[in-house]
Amino acid sequence: MQEILFVDKPKGMSSFSVIRALRKKLKIRKMGHAGTLDPIATGLLIIGVGNGTKRLAEYFNLPKVYLIDILLGKQTDTGDITGAVTGQQEVKSISEEEVRSVLKSLEGVVEMPIPLYSAVKHKGMPFYKYARKRIKVEPRLRKSEIFYLDLLETKEGPDGPVITVEMKCQKGTYARSVAEEIGKRLGTLATVFDLRRLQVGDISVSQAKRLDEF
Repeated sequence: MQEILFVDKPKGMSSFSVIRALRKKLKIRKMGHAGTLDPIATGLLIIGVGNGTKRLAEYFNLPKVYLIDILLGKQTDTGDITGAVTGQQEVKSISEEEVRSVLKSLEGVVEMPIPLYSAVKHKGMPFYKYARKRIKVEPRLRKSEIFYLDLLETKEGPDGPVITVEMKCQKGTYARSVAEEIGKRLGTLATVFDLRRLQVGDISVSQAKRLDEF
């Protein structure tokens, strides 16, 4: 059995649910992952098995590449399309040139709010638990680095305009915060419609297996 597994996480499962499924399939209890993916997200999830859990630290700080579909004109409490809508507005005509300019402005070291629905802890409890209990916690800012944000496509979706972006970033960059900031700089609201992790360091999702292939 390999000590490090590359999994193409399916949509709708939490990262820990993937581990639970693999434990059942492989009959191995000791597992961990090198960076969580939201249930809405698909793509590369790196999992350590047995002694491989000691090697997961090798992957934590590697740059990551994401494919993000961003829905403009809508805001949710979770920062993605699975959440409750907290704001909605009609989107004025936005040119590709405007979008590219905004994406360029976000490249480099940036400081953005940590999403309230995240695993970051406040007084020993994850933010998302406060959010679920409707307990207000002052949003915290986190510095992160975005190496590039490339516009791949703009299209009209059933709920409004959607822009597809490829982002390479350092650890600690939240796609949901980036999407909301892009919306803000375009003069509108925004939320993550779809998210896929394409790469961690030099490891591509093309090297990963689906759960049913294990």
